Formats: sequence, C-alpha cells, structure tokens
Amino acid sequence: MTLPKRLFDFYLRSSLHVALAVYALIRITELIFYLPPNPYVSWFGFFGTVVGYNFVKYDAIARSGKPKMGLQMKAFIGVSFVAFWGAVYCFFHLGLLTQIVSGLCLLVTAFYTLPFFPNKTNARSWSGLKIYIVALCWVGVTVALPVCDAGIVLTSDFVLVCIKRFILVVVLLFIFEIIDLAWDDPHLKTVPQQIGITNTKRLGVFLLIVFLLLELFQMNDSLPRFVISTVIIVLTSTFLFLAHPKRPPYYTSFWVESVPVIWCILLLLLD
Repeated sequence: MTLPKRLFDFYLRSSLHVALAVYALIRITELIFYLPPNPYVSWFGFFGTVVGYNFVKYDAIARSGKPKMGLQMKAFIGVSFVAFWGAVYCFFHLGLLTQIVSGLCLLVTAFYTLPFFPNKTNARSWSGLKIYIVALCWVGVTVALPVCDAGIVLTSDFVLVCIKRFILVVVLLFIFEIIDLAWDDPHLKTVPQQIGITNTKRLGVFLLIVFLLLELFQMNDSLPRFVISTVIIVLTSTFLFLAHPKRPPYYTSFWVESVPVIWCILLLLLD
C-alpha cells in the first residue's frame, strides 16, 4: 500500500472527512441565515464530530477487554485526544444556550452508544432507530447550534431548514444502509432490510422531491441558491440511484460524505 493511500485511508477512518462534512453544513446554515461566520461553532462541530464518531466506532473495541493497540489505533486515539481538547476549548467560547444544545446532542450520542439498560443494549442496536438518531444529532449540531449561538429569533424558516436538513441526512444514510446491506445484522431492521433496495431508493427520491418543494417555498427570490440546491439534490439522487451492496467503501466514506462539502463550496462561490 502506497503512502498517499495509507494517509487517505487514515483520513477517512479517523472521521476527519465526516467532520469536514459537518463543518460544511454549519457554514451552509450560516450562509442560509446570513449569519457572520463563527469559528468557535464550526470548529466545535468539526472537533466534536471526530470525537463522537471515533467513540462510536471504537468504543466496542475499547470495551472488549484487551484491544490490540497497534500503531494505527494509537494514531486514532491521538487524533481523538487532540479533537477532544479542541472541542473543549471551543465549547467554552459558545453562548450558554448553545452549550445546552450541544450538551443535549452529547447525551443523544451517549444514549446511542453506551448500554444504559440491564440487557446491556444501546439505542444503536434498537431496530430501525439508528438512522433517525443520527439524523437528529446532525440537525442539532449543524442547524440549531449556529442559529442559537447567533441569538436570532426562531421562525418558520428555522423549522423548514431543520426539516430539509433532516431529510437530506436521512437520504444520505439510506445510501450507507444500501451499501452495508450485506454486513448489517438483520435485527437492525434498516430501511433496505425492511422494504428492499428498490423501495428505499424510491422513498429517498420522494423525500428529495419534498426537500426541493420546501426549498422552492423558502426560496425568497434567491434563484441562484435554489439552483445550487437543485444541483445538490440531483447529485444526491444520482448517488442513491447508483448505490448497491457491491460498491467499494470509498463510495460512501468519501464521495457520499462529500455532498455537504460540495454544497458549501458552491454557496461560497455564489457569495
């Protein structure tokens, strides 16, 4: 394996790319609501995502008794350690309400990962819940945090953005569930397991159409932004349409997770 490929794989597996997607969605929220950029909010989202995702991915290994502490695992721990202190630093520069909202997101993440009940199960193993818990966390971090920290009045626009963000994340997660269909435990009852791949794609397209209708309703005479949103929906629909269980891991771990980054870049170019 060449060094560039090893570095690229480490970048993906250490959750830096998914954290970049969260960072991009926070910036998108700031652009949508014309908020001044707040680096503490966006970097808190970035660092917090690295910590949260690595905790979810490697918690089972850490609690298995004697995990194998190879060089790569030590590197993951090192990245998570640095990200943790970065998140702590940014947290203390947030407003009180933003800190409360971020605390709620942390509780949801812990509830999703840790076993709180006598049978030692967690919310992650509850049938059909995973996708909605993850989407809810993403909405909280990428929409509620920047809006709350800016102190703007919550209006119907805020609700619509939350709904659209939830829809987009859910559809992106549909793609992950289709790709992982061959490996997921049947007891998870993911959407493709319950209704099949074809119906999952149809449901995803339907949700994306709802997204566009809401975007049209909220356009506010900003035709270029509506065009960009349409491009992103077409791109997401294409990824969804082409998804199947034999796709390589990079299909989701890099390309699908790049959708928010592409969206953010297009909006920044527009502004």
